[in-house]
Amino acid sequence: MGMAVGGSKGGPVSDPNIVPLIDVLLVLIIIFMVITPTVPTGLPALVPQPPPPQPKPELPDPDTIVVQVMLGGKLMINQEQSDWNELGTRLSDIFKERAEKVAFVEGAEEVPFAEVARAIDIMRGAGIEHVGLITAGDNVRREAL
Repeated sequence: MGMAVGGSKGGPVSDPNIVPLIDVLLVLIIIFMVITPTVPTGLPALVPQPPPPQPKPELPDPDTIVVQVMLGGKLMINQEQSDWNELGTRLSDIFKERAEKVAFVEGAEEVPFAEVARAIDIMRGAGIEHVGLITAGDNVRREAL
């Protein structure tokens, strides 16, 4: 605080200097203005969202090859009957001129995995680079294959 010297009676006169007080208040106002926007406004609420639009069912690629291993040693290549002896030659004929050598194998639940593994080995021996597995939960439209 500063003092004013002199006056009408010749003695010291004390007037409060409020400039430093105003500076401190301005700094506090600026601090509260900066901090306030980061405080979230309102209460969090869970708003029900509309269901996502149903995607159009994709038709499987007509070039997709699915080898089905069925109970009793029966084999099907895209719904066509086949047997173990001719599986390798038929698959190599199919994939002879294809750039992408991808096929799928599907085994019935009752079929032992050894038969599915045997089909995978024959498929790999026929030159198929990537063999995918189709499980019971996969939604593949069989009628389009």
